Amino acid sequence: MTKKKREKFSSFLNNPMDFTLLITIILLLGIGLVMLLSASSPSALADTGDSYYYFKRQLIFAILGVVAMFAISKIDYRFYQKFYIHSYVISIILLVAVLLVGREINGAQRWIYLTETFSFQPSEMVKFLIIVFYAGILVKNRDDLPKFKNGFLKHFFWVLPIIGLLLLQPHFSASVVILGIVVVMMLVAGCKFRHFLTAGSILIPIVIVLVVLEPYRLQRVLTFLDPWQDATGDGWQVIQSLYAIGSGGLFGVGLGDSTQKYLYIPEPHNDFIFSIIGEELGFLGCVLIILLFAVFIWRGILIAMKSPDMFGSLMAIGITALIAIQVIINIAVVTSSMPATGMPLPFFSYGGTALFIILCEMGVLLNISRASAKNNK
Repeated sequence: MTKKKREKFSSFLNNPMDFTLLITIILLLGIGLVMLLSASSPSALADTGDSYYYFKRQLIFAILGVVAMFAISKIDYRFYQKFYIHSYVISIILLVAVLLVGREINGAQRWIYLTETFSFQPSEMVKFLIIVFYAGILVKNRDDLPKFKNGFLKHFFWVLPIIGLLLLQPHFSASVVILGIVVVMMLVAGCKFRHFLTAGSILIPIVIVLVVLEPYRLQRVLTFLDPWQDATGDGWQVIQSLYAIGSGGLFGVGLGDSTQKYLYIPEPHNDFIFSIIGEELGFLGCVLIILLFAVFIWRGILIAMKSPDMFGSLMAIGITALIAIQVIINIAVVTSSMPATGMPLPFFSYGGTALFIILCEMGVLLNISRASAKNNK
């Protein structure tokens, strides 16, 4: 590539990134670390003898993630477009690798252990790779998207092997997130909504069958309908979550003063950390965090709208949808508004590699915001 072409290709990289988005990300990360420290200390002490064990690990990945975020924010997002096919192939390889060499924990084979203390969930990486793939393929075939066969069916087909491999783990929550991201991206790209309604009439019965045939999924639905029917068994976590949120009241019981985190809610630093937030920070604390996520979604949509090209727009909307879907499902689960599923709360739930990958995705979004700023000068 000549010097002139390089300058043209990355001419926006010195533009200021979206400052509002950056501050929102830093606030979510900072509050998330504080709440993780509070929520995880009893569990960490019981599991490892060190109250700060989970926090220290999360802090290391947070620091590494922030460094990676700023570095990636300098990489021209159009670079990824050249590798959209590779992204899909790598996704398949990662998910097959989980089934071959992954370690089974609590009945699910979702983790690959590189050492005895370091593991990662390939599904977290696959979420981003699928965004790259769909952004690339939808741009390439943009003229065919309004059609049913060459538009909707042809492009929707690509996500089915990914969903199939995830269900074999089984990893139903990741399947829902990826499916949601693909639907949002295809709609934004130009696919017809009525085509999704047609597919929905076929897929919904299949989902119902998958739930009925898998005892643990069926039990989750029954527990959702009446968690008190098995208050000391399957309904325990949801009931304790509601107790935590309810006892928080308007202002909360105070940071660090949660009762439910003392081994009442299993692993309160993971999927049910929002319950501890509700207990310690109260209704106002919950509203603040939801507002921060709302600001994030608003800025993400704005960046997508102002992006200078379709690829950047689809990447931005895909990353925004990734965070939005996980937040909505997580909060719905802990408030017993939908059946329980293992959905982490972005920036808050414990998981070092997951947090690192999210911050890398934030770097991509911030880079697109640089291009959006140049496009609107």
